[in-house]
Amino acid sequence: MNAKPGDLLLVLSGEVNHTRGALSELRLKMGSDLGLKNKDEYKALWVVDFPLLEWDEKSQRFHAMHHPFTSPKPEDADKLSTDPGSVTANAYDLVINGVEIGGGSIRIHDRELQQKMFKALGFTDGEAKNQFGFLMDAFEFGAPPHGGIAFGFDRLCAMFGGSESIRDYIAFPKNNSSRDVMIDSPSVISTDQLDELGISLKE
Repeated sequence: MNAKPGDLLLVLSGEVNHTRGALSELRLKMGSDLGLKNKDEYKALWVVDFPLLEWDEKSQRFHAMHHPFTSPKPEDADKLSTDPGSVTANAYDLVINGVEIGGGSIRIHDRELQQKMFKALGFTDGEAKNQFGFLMDAFEFGAPPHGGIAFGFDRLCAMFGGSESIRDYIAFPKNNSSRDVMIDSPSVISTDQLDELGISLKE
């Protein structure tokens, strides 16, 4: 670390993902407390080489880090069946001053690779067919390589407006109870509406 007398080294340990999250929060706090943030200076970077999957202890299976249609890097595709935790996603995020502004990925466009992905995520063939049969059928007609990116316009506005929160830049913001006070949502709806949607409520 090339530390010198008077320097401060902070070391955290523990489960990898929890520790990474804690380090991220610590970095942000130290940046604020030590006056290291400059709101008038904008530094952009692309984040790539994400893991494709993450292991969930509660369900004891892998979950997609982005979504189940994100393709693996071509050189990692064969590992889906043997070592899914080490597969790198063909995904990317645009970050400005530590804030994610946009993100996207190259999608899977091959039926066989999509089947491998579903299997790595713990879907049986039947479950995959029931939930995503429309997609698998579409692959029969051929799909070109494709991808995309989505930008958070409200985050960009908040950043350029000098705000830490996007709440003031959202057209219909929610309060701390996840309630939209402008349109009074969520609120009680009529029995006719519930019947139309085939929804029943239990006490």
